[in-house]
Amino acid sequence: MKILVTGGGGFLGQALCRGLVERGHQVLSFNRGHYPALQEIGVGQIRGDLADANAVHHAAAGVDAIFHNAAKAGAWGSYDSYFQANVVGTRNVLAACKAHGIGRLVYTSTPSVTHRATHPVEGLGADEVPYGEDFQAPYAATKTIAEQEVLAANGADLATIALRPRLIWGPGDNQLVPRLAERARAGRLRFVGDGTNKVDTTFIDNAAQAHFDAFDHLVVGAACAGKAYFISNGEPLPMRELLNRLLAAVGAPGVEKSISFKTAYRIGSVCEKLWPLLRLSGEPPMTRFLAEQLCTPHWYSMEPARRDFGYVPRVSIEEGLRRLAAAS
Repeated sequence: MKILVTGGGGFLGQALCRGLVERGHQVLSFNRGHYPALQEIGVGQIRGDLADANAVHHAAAGVDAIFHNAAKAGAWGSYDSYFQANVVGTRNVLAACKAHGIGRLVYTSTPSVTHRATHPVEGLGADEVPYGEDFQAPYAATKTIAEQEVLAANGADLATIALRPRLIWGPGDNQLVPRLAERARAGRLRFVGDGTNKVDTTFIDNAAQAHFDAFDHLVVGAACAGKAYFISNGEPLPMRELLNRLLAAVGAPGVEKSISFKTAYRIGSVCEKLWPLLRLSGEPPMTRFLAEQLCTPHWYSMEPARRDFGYVPRVSIEEGLRRLAAAS
């Protein structure tokens, strides 16, 4: 089968490409850059921008299915930049599916679409949790629009599914854990709140496996078609324990200090005003959305994913930490 992976050069994208190649599929990746690691495993690469409808249409020609993994992530940037990548880009993928008669679309979403600072997600499945509201970040707002449109596109000719993996980490990660470690080594990392809020994460192999399990079950009329699912390791831990175990695995110092949510939220509010005003580069150290994310519980039920497409995490946090330490 010929499969297109958008964002195949990213952390999860490369895991998806590797796994699909290992399963005997012909794989193409749609990226903004060129990635030697994909070339080495025989993945064809098409360079382009998701917001360019013609480029997406060209990339999708002749493929049988799409793993739409590409997105603009992060906690900072203009709303339009997120909208173009996450909403317009997804609309272009959906239009390409229709134009080329592509029958299956696996969409990588995020638990952030359900974020509510006052009603955190604890132990529930996606079918029990409403979408968030009053988002303080364009990432969550635009991913919500995109997910809703992907699920609405499910029908007689196209089967769609949305997966919401939570905080993906593991060997090869060049974002989450490296950035945490950098801040910890510089003495600039703090807990927001007391660090007892339970959070779930997803080891990279489990995140990819969930996509493959969903794909294997995804056909028109399947139980999983047109639905969204939380994906994680299913091992919620207090933020303080989780963060310090991740830092220890990569040889970074642990974190003990904390600041209150009110303080973090105020700092985030000030940063959001100062960064554009002073034209500061990079992301601010805190935003209101990040403050909310860091101090509230976020853990989920894997039962809907197990029931509808057989997802069971295969790599425990303990084993994942051993693999991360060995690769560091």
